[in-house]
Amino acid sequence: MTDAAPDPAELRDRLLRRIRAGTGAPLPQAEFGALALAVFAHQFARNTPYRLFCERRGATPGTVRHWTEVPAVPTDAFKAAPLVCADPADVRTVFRTSGTTAGPERRGEHWMPDLALYDAALREGFAAHLLPEGGRMRMLSLIRPPEEAPDSSLSHMVGEVLRELGAEGSGYCVGEAGIDAPAFGAALRRAEAEGVPVCVLGTSFAFVHWLDAAAAGGRFALPAGSRVMDTGGFKGRSREVTREDLYAALGERLGIGTEWCVNEYGMTEMSSQFYDAVAGVPGPRLHAGPPWVRSRAVDPETLEPVPDGEVGVLRHWDLANLHSVMAIQTADLGFAAPEGIRVLGRAQGAEARGCSLAMDQFLAASRER
Repeated sequence: MTDAAPDPAELRDRLLRRIRAGTGAPLPQAEFGALALAVFAHQFARNTPYRLFCERRGATPGTVRHWTEVPAVPTDAFKAAPLVCADPADVRTVFRTSGTTAGPERRGEHWMPDLALYDAALREGFAAHLLPEGGRMRMLSLIRPPEEAPDSSLSHMVGEVLRELGAEGSGYCVGEAGIDAPAFGAALRRAEAEGVPVCVLGTSFAFVHWLDAAAAGGRFALPAGSRVMDTGGFKGRSREVTREDLYAALGERLGIGTEWCVNEYGMTEMSSQFYDAVAGVPGPRLHAGPPWVRSRAVDPETLEPVPDGEVGVLRHWDLANLHSVMAIQTADLGFAAPEGIRVLGRAQGAEARGCSLAMDQFLAASRER
């Protein structure tokens, strides 16, 4: 590959057309590889902290021959510098991690100079897994609206989904103190009475809180085709339950089968999401990413790839991350397979050694500026 960076507008439009083709359109390895190398050249030329990190590793557009060789930045790097292919002063949208484990002063930031790719990716992924029948659907959100949480990528996602894919009667059942249980209950009863299926969106801990709350009261028999999307973990914010137990409890309370419950897995540092099922379709629960994302597990110490099915720390290449960094090294333990990934938890201590060394390299490169 040459060192020449592609035209940014042309590359953006090419990626946008590919994402809008949907998750059902295959993306062969050769085409993915060509796009990934073009994205790498773009980011190397225009993202200074990332370029310094790559140069320290001896990786340039002239030396990288395959998308798997593109250097992956650890997620903690998003806490250390604006990783953006633009002047940060010109960026108006910044998504931030929750900060529930390290405190608000150490929140990761994903700078977004342009939301077109981000929005296209989230709409296509959501529609394919939660609305496989096509069309719009009434949606009830237990997640705060974007105007109340402007730096939350999850709130932005839900706001975009309700605006673009929500049918009449969609809305938010959440207030400053959390779930508005009376409003949520009334919306569920309305769906029962009108015979209109609903899609309920919430975080896992919010659903557990609602199930545990005395105000939740009663049971519902939602119309056939109603479904649930849950996302995130618990992070000490509620009692922890297995996903199987959560879906069983939601099924008992809402009157829907577990095959209508879909888990979404996303990261602030990525523009695309993973889903572990298609609503209404029973089957094995691996989180599948869209065709414009590739995932691998790597050895926790060496960060070298491990065979499919072997546990390591997960690494993702997300073409929709054009404006930041495509290759992301997580600290999530799990395995990758052709059908998808499974996240098993966070790497701790010695398990995270490779990620820690990668972060040290990023910080050392940043000090060279």
